Amino acid sequence: MSSPDNKTEQPCSIVALIGRPNVGKSTLFNRITKSRKAIVDPTPGVTRDRQYERVTWGARQFMLVDTGGIDSSPDDTMVGHILEQTMAAIQEADVIITLFDGREGVTPADLEIADLLRKTDKPTYYVVNKIDGPELEATLLPQFYELGVDKLWPVAAEHGYGFSSLMDALVTSLRQTALIAQYPTDTIRIAFFGRPNVGKSSLINRMLGEERMVVSEIAGTTRDSVDTLLTRKNRNYLLIDTAGIRRKGKVTNKLEKFSIIRALASLERCDVALLLIDADEGITEQDTKVIGYSQDQGRACILIVNKWDLVKGDKKRQKHILSEVERATTFIGFAPVLTVSALKGSGVNKIFPEVENVYKQFGQSFATNRINRLLQEAVEAHPPAIHRGKRIKMYYTTQIGKKPPTFAIVTNFPKGVHFSYHRYLLNRYREGLGLNKIPVRIVFRERKRR
Repeated sequence: MSSPDNKTEQPCSIVALIGRPNVGKSTLFNRITKSRKAIVDPTPGVTRDRQYERVTWGARQFMLVDTGGIDSSPDDTMVGHILEQTMAAIQEADVIITLFDGREGVTPADLEIADLLRKTDKPTYYVVNKIDGPELEATLLPQFYELGVDKLWPVAAEHGYGFSSLMDALVTSLRQTALIAQYPTDTIRIAFFGRPNVGKSSLINRMLGEERMVVSEIAGTTRDSVDTLLTRKNRNYLLIDTAGIRRKGKVTNKLEKFSIIRALASLERCDVALLLIDADEGITEQDTKVIGYSQDQGRACILIVNKWDLVKGDKKRQKHILSEVERATTFIGFAPVLTVSALKGSGVNKIFPEVENVYKQFGQSFATNRINRLLQEAVEAHPPAIHRGKRIKMYYTTQIGKKPPTFAIVTNFPKGVHFSYHRYLLNRYREGLGLNKIPVRIVFRERKRR
């Protein structure tokens, strides 16, 4: 697997799970996502939409989308709604899993789905659910060859029968479908996020100095992530424009929901996320959710308050907007805040120098003796609390990663470290290492006993 520091990058593939209601999509979704190894982020006030999940299987990662989680209109007919979901999945996903009910047999809706999928060249897995063993496989599976497919995958999503074989084959397809792009080694990847019509494409055009993106007053113009390589003062930047992320209740178009998921998948391959806020509307709950998504992935962030020209000369309004931003983003207080006008060009020249400052911290490495001395001073100034009658000891620390800088502290009781002490150590590391603009991670590991 390629590292973030070399020439190649491997975007996060999207796997769509489609099928009729009650065929077991949610059960299979839950079984697949149990293999996911995620860093738990106690970011307050950030609600996770459970229709998609980042999954790790073996050495591969992908974004799993449950189309059953995509809202349906009560006016839709059943077959019409299923086909609409399927069309969106075919267009936006890299790999498709379509699920059938082995107990119920083949239905007209199943036949229509299979007919649509035959027209795509994307890897597709036809999975027959509720088959609990070889005996049921022999009796229930043959009828599904009526769908006209070469390969059927019998599984029991509830009990796990056939599950590992399906997943092993699936990740092989991911290797074939994930595109690899070549960029110079020093390229800084910058992704632009925010609600629709906040000015992402306009800002990129201004930074490029030319009309490279399609700019429109119609919200949702950018359907997919668009990459532009820019060389400026001997430094290479990859500018990634993404689809606007709306509130869940506002997203009724199935295709747009897949576009949003693809936008979030762009976080996998960026170094710095520019999170745009509309000065006219102020910061919203959805803005804080987007910021939360960026922290789930450990990305460096810069908050860009755009359309600042609309409040030009109104000091009271400007102060109110910035105080609202500060109050709503206390959980990411380290992120720089810039005020710009993509339309007028004011403040835009501050973005590249700030990106450089943030990126320098984001990829920094530190000598082990320096961070061990920092840990020792922090513990001496404020020892950890007693855990079950025993003193928690911090033996040593080491840097185990960068982008963002990640440190492991070896201790006798990792589960006994209170979150407030965890936060205290984070602040000491930030201050002592000069990491005041980026996320920092500390994990606690138990000392191996002899």
